[in-house]
Amino acid sequence: MDRITSTTIIPDTLGGARDDIATQMGFIWGQIKAPLIVPLLQVAVVLCLIMSLMLFIERVYMGVVIALVTLFGRKPEKRYKWEPIKDDLELGNSAYPMVLVQIPMFNEREVYQLSIGAACGLSWPSDRIIIQVLDDSTDPTVKDLVELECQRWASKGINIKYEIRDNRNGYKAGALKEGMKHSYVKHCDFVAMFDADFQPEPDFLWRTIPFLVHNPEIGLVQARWKFVNSDECMMTRMQEMSLNYHFTVEQEVGSSTYAFFGFNGTAGVWRIAALNEAGGWKDRTTVEDMDLAVRASLKGWKFVYLGDVQVKSELPSTFKAFRYQQHRWSCGPANLFRKMVMEIVRNKKVTLWKKVHVIYSFFFVRKIVAHIITFVFYCVVLPATVLVPEVHVPKWGYILIPLIITILNAVGTPRSLHLLVFWIVFENVMALHRTKGTIIGLLEASRVNEWVVTEKLGDALKGKATKAPKKPRFKIGERLHFVELGVGLYLLFCGFYDLFFGKNHFFLYLFIQAVAFFIMGLGYAGTFVPNP
Repeated sequence: MDRITSTTIIPDTLGGARDDIATQMGFIWGQIKAPLIVPLLQVAVVLCLIMSLMLFIERVYMGVVIALVTLFGRKPEKRYKWEPIKDDLELGNSAYPMVLVQIPMFNEREVYQLSIGAACGLSWPSDRIIIQVLDDSTDPTVKDLVELECQRWASKGINIKYEIRDNRNGYKAGALKEGMKHSYVKHCDFVAMFDADFQPEPDFLWRTIPFLVHNPEIGLVQARWKFVNSDECMMTRMQEMSLNYHFTVEQEVGSSTYAFFGFNGTAGVWRIAALNEAGGWKDRTTVEDMDLAVRASLKGWKFVYLGDVQVKSELPSTFKAFRYQQHRWSCGPANLFRKMVMEIVRNKKVTLWKKVHVIYSFFFVRKIVAHIITFVFYCVVLPATVLVPEVHVPKWGYILIPLIITILNAVGTPRSLHLLVFWIVFENVMALHRTKGTIIGLLEASRVNEWVVTEKLGDALKGKATKAPKKPRFKIGERLHFVELGVGLYLLFCGFYDLFFGKNHFFLYLFIQAVAFFIMGLGYAGTFVPNP
């Protein structure tokens, strides 16, 4: 009896409980692993490999097309008629088409002067151009500043119109649609569009309008974006790499082979007749620009992309702004695909080849498969195979394919070749939000029509101290992102498991990817804007 004391009974009991729980968990895992987990994971691996091959073939195909376009010099000026618009002594300035320039705005305190100034600085006969500022601002101070800026340019002889409305229905699409209803627009032939952070060069219209004037089948001329703040932080460098591939490869391939690509919503010029025939602006998704482009293409209009014409713009440099933007850019296309796929199938004005391109390549592979495979395969399924070694993943699936895709992506930004590893893990983290947005769009679930205007900083940070204030206002909800942290913990666990029990050395990748999720989950991504 002396041996049985409280000090010995409690530890033995707890130890036994721990052993029992571990034994039970191990028994349950053993019972469900072979008949359930292994087959399900094997199916997931097969599906992921199929999607990887689809994306791989698409990227290689586009790479071949770009190589041929570059080799044979198939520039837009050679595919379409282009010559400068000539003066006519008899007609005078009426020989030049009437151009409307639209600038949609919403509380753009930091950039409104830059965009309005650039639009008013466009070189074109002054009586043949109208600058239209569509201000949906809810901040009275910003509204007054924008109106004063318009009045200042009007006093210099610029034909500028300041337009407001009493609601924000349809957001940007609603503002653009309302802007087209004004009586003076009826006299315009073309409409150029620039978001509030875009600054076109003075010769923009001289280089784009001739394509529309001399080629009546062309409905849209799209210019390339040039990023003024790409060197601001690591996050903007990563965005530059992704977007440069979009403009250097995806847009160029669509323009040179199918005369179709997605309108980027800004830095482009539309033939107003094409815009109207397509049904005008619609606000049924958060990608009103892509919606319009698809509908115009189904009417038979052709699009031209001009990679040599670049328009200055700003990349979102705060993680919060970038997340909202990526949700909109992934949710909107998926939702538009859901709404339009049958309309595209039934269309009789375009060729079968073009239908296949729009449905399969443009929508399914690039807007759905690319997002889902990046997160599900590399951040969920592949790490899970560490815990279930019975499931085999071929090396070509997790080494060769992603390696080639990464190299092809680097074509767009050769100056950032040394950042490829960072770009890979960054894209995998952002694929989490893109996958979520894609699923929301396909299912038309909550947040499907959420529209948050991307925050622009302009010159807001210039002249400010680079050091954060001694007592910054810290809000957990603003800096901590629990979904990223959760995925990071999962990857870290899989990494340690592979380090101790695995044979494939996956832990090297898993630890690096886990760190990326932790960095972004803790809010240490992008520019930190001190609170006033």
